[in-house]
Amino acid sequence: MIEQFISTWSDLGAVVVATVVMYAAFVLLVRIMGQRSLASMAAFDLALVVAVGSLIARTSLLQEPTLAQGLVALVTLFVLQYAVSRLRRFRRVNHLVSRRPVLLVVDGAILPDQLRTANLLAEELRQKLRLAGVGSLADVSRATLERNGSISVIRSGARLDNDVMIDVDGALDG
Repeated sequence: MIEQFISTWSDLGAVVVATVVMYAAFVLLVRIMGQRSLASMAAFDLALVVAVGSLIARTSLLQEPTLAQGLVALVTLFVLQYAVSRLRRFRRVNHLVSRRPVLLVVDGAILPDQLRTANLLAEELRQKLRLAGVGSLADVSRATLERNGSISVIRSGARLDNDVMIDVDGALDG
C-alpha cells in the first residue's frame, strides 16, 4: 500500500517528461486548429475540453494510456473537433451538435415558455442581464440565450432587423 505514495526519481522524471510532452502537444494543436478550439463553448467544445483534460491528466500521471496512446488520442480529439466545426456548415449537423439561440425577452417582457425551452430560471436570466449592465427590463428590446451560453442584449431604441434574429428560436413567431 505504501508503494502508492512513494515514487522513484525515475518515475517522477517520467511524469515530468510526459506532462511536458502532452502540454506541448496541446499548445501546438491549439495553434494549428486555431482559437476556435478554445473559443465559444458549445456542447461539442465542452466535450472536447473535458476529454482533453482527462486524457492529459491520465497520461501525465503515467496511467493508461501510454504517452504514445495519449498523443494519438489527443490528436484524434482535435481532429474530431475540427471536423465537427467544419461539418456544422450543414444544417442537419449543426442542429445535431448545437442548439438554436433562444429569445428570452421581448420589449422588456420575460418569455416564460422560452425560459423553459432554454432550461433557464428567471433569476439566472436577471443575473445575466445585470452582468450585461441592464438596470431595467424596460431597457431591453431583445435578450437572447446564444449557442455558447452567453446572453446577448439588444437595448430598447436600437435598430433591429429581422435578418439579425432569423436563426433565433421564437424571434419571428409573432
